[in-house]
Amino acid sequence: MADRIALFFSLLSAGVLAGNELGTWAVAHPAVRRLRLAEEMRAEQEVTRRYGYFMPGLMILAVVSTIVAAGLNEELDPRWCLFAAAACFAVMLAITLAGNVPINIRTLRFDPAGETGEWRRLRRRWDLLHTARIVLDVAAFVLLLVAAV
Repeated sequence: MADRIALFFSLLSAGVLAGNELGTWAVAHPAVRRLRLAEEMRAEQEVTRRYGYFMPGLMILAVVSTIVAAGLNEELDPRWCLFAAAACFAVMLAITLAGNVPINIRTLRFDPAGETGEWRRLRRRWDLLHTARIVLDVAAFVLLLVAAV
């Protein structure tokens, strides 16, 4: 029963995480980029600040619940999927901490009157890292679904 509960929380956090990341990639950030530059910068700073309260807990829940589910599951077929999903989440978290978080800190401190070339370079780098995280999050979610069925 504990393995099913852990798998439930893993699937729930993975689904919310992957859906949220896809939504920011496909909807929120493209919309923000259509604003005038100073407005884009302020909007991006607000989005970054807001996600800073929400995403760390969700990412940690996805990693931990998937590792727990893998540890509790005794069947080989779902277990390898769970460990593979946990590995995807761990790599995603490493990319986030090493790449996205430092850019987020710079984004929050960026002066809207500052160098626009630097802003564009930061945002392109963030988008590239974010795309890699989405691939990993979706892969992990699919692996969790396979493990569940």
